[in-house]
Amino acid sequence: MEGKFNWASIIDFLPELGTGLYYTLLISIVGLLIGFVLGAIFGLGRISRNKLFFGISSIYIEVIRGTPVLVQAIWIFFALPLITGYNMESITAGIVVIAINSGAYIAEVVRGSVQSIDKGQVEAGRSLGLTHNQTMRYIIWPQAFKRMIPPLGNQFIISIKDTSLLSVILVPELMFQGRLIASNYFNAVEIYTAVAVFYLAITLTLSFVLRYIERRLDVQ
Repeated sequence: MEGKFNWASIIDFLPELGTGLYYTLLISIVGLLIGFVLGAIFGLGRISRNKLFFGISSIYIEVIRGTPVLVQAIWIFFALPLITGYNMESITAGIVVIAINSGAYIAEVVRGSVQSIDKGQVEAGRSLGLTHNQTMRYIIWPQAFKRMIPPLGNQFIISIKDTSLLSVILVPELMFQGRLIASNYFNAVEIYTAVAVFYLAITLTLSFVLRYIERRLDVQ
């Protein structure tokens, strides 16, 4: 049997792999949307003059960036319920993990992008009679957001690949489905190759879309 692989059998398992792909994309998209909100809040917190806001933001970012996403997933799914008494479903836990993890990295993207805007822009806004919040909203943020697009795209790709680690908390994503099929039918080479191709197709497509958006917006 060594070296004999039935690649055609992958077709039989496409429904299961499709289910895994659905949850991979669902968790990635929802998690990153929440992560962007967290990143925007705590990213601005990193440049805030409010010491409490700055401190909370710094602790969140350093703790999350300083621990592996796998550890975060296990802690949220297995340890957190022991503290709160509330058990999360695996899919919900997966979304929380991606949101919290990506939020910390997006926060640094937001901070760096906002700080990259020339301070003269702020002074110009204030000279026009705009408040600090109005200056941020109408002048700084639109320019900063364009500069966020490339690193945000990279974070999206990283988070999609990070979902493969969520199989340890029983999230039925792509890697979990692949492991389940391979363990039941002993076709690890074919299935894991198919899983890798799925991930590659997603990331290459996303990279192409991001490059197109960058060209359209003329991101500098």
